[in-house]
Amino acid sequence: MLNSLYGVLPQDLESFFAKDFPAYRVRQLLNWVYRKFVFDPNQMTDLDQGFKSALEAAFDLSMPQIAEKHLSRDGSTKYRLVLADGDQIEMVLMPEGKKRTLCVSSQVGCARACAFCATARMKRRRNLHSHEIIQQILLAAQEADAPLTNLVFMGMGEPLDNLDNVLDALSLIQHQGTLAFSPRRATVSTCGIVPGIRRLADSKVKVKLAVSLNSARNEVRDVLMPVNKLYPLSTLKQSLLYYQKKSSFRITLEYILIPGMNMAAEDLKALRKFSGDLSCKINFIPYNPVPGLPHQAPSEDEIQQFMEKARELPQAVMLRRSKGADIAGACGQLVTGAAAKTTGENHAKD
Repeated sequence: MLNSLYGVLPQDLESFFAKDFPAYRVRQLLNWVYRKFVFDPNQMTDLDQGFKSALEAAFDLSMPQIAEKHLSRDGSTKYRLVLADGDQIEMVLMPEGKKRTLCVSSQVGCARACAFCATARMKRRRNLHSHEIIQQILLAAQEADAPLTNLVFMGMGEPLDNLDNVLDALSLIQHQGTLAFSPRRATVSTCGIVPGIRRLADSKVKVKLAVSLNSARNEVRDVLMPVNKLYPLSTLKQSLLYYQKKSSFRITLEYILIPGMNMAAEDLKALRKFSGDLSCKINFIPYNPVPGLPHQAPSEDEIQQFMEKARELPQAVMLRRSKGADIAGACGQLVTGAAAKTTGENHAKD
């Protein structure tokens, strides 16, 4: 099986072809792929046939199949992609003004079993390769009506459980010969994998960090996020302070609002204590219901009452409304395969 073209750094491509072709041929190729989003060599009109033949003999240029496309009332589009081995993932393209944000998946399924997340019902099938991450970005760029401005690794999977491939993908898209994507416009979100946070801090790859916190009380977070039993809040906090020393970017804490779980006065008190010495902002996100899971979305009154008190926190706080909820494309709703079928059956029963 040939290696995918989309996981190869420009300098490695230049070295591969250096013996038989001038360097400008690789620059032409990169321009077609990463600037014009053309993936078929037959459409790359300024490449000579000899280079095209050598390219196709050495690399796989195929892309995932877009099996389904669902358009939300808010303009977001959810894509179900079929990968080369038949596994399936989802990604979501979200417009907002001039911004075009892609929610990227990093795994097929997820092993972290968060109690509020549809992807957890799939369990983990495998990590995505770096080229499969990049293929999502390229397909979204081809599909979008304007250039991609932001990437969030908040789709299917836990990015820090697949850190090597995520870092490779980030290195490639930040390269000046490809997308030259700004580190300020890319965010990796984790449920709190402490060794991964420290590795990310020590890596040479610049990217923003978001942490799905959801509670600053161990007894609550243990229920919502089993990862907390491995890396409790005190351990997580030390890793965030370590990251803060290594990065110029402010950390984002993500906090899903779930009535009866994490919206009481004691929850805000614990959050104030946890975040007090962090350079961070806090995004509060109303829960997006998942059929078959017990949690309910908060009412507008519950949200407003909570946010009135939350705005007393010393950090910058924001109420973030998830996009794509009507197409099951919002935070925590991405799922494929048998778990998606079960979700669909539950929708039919509602």
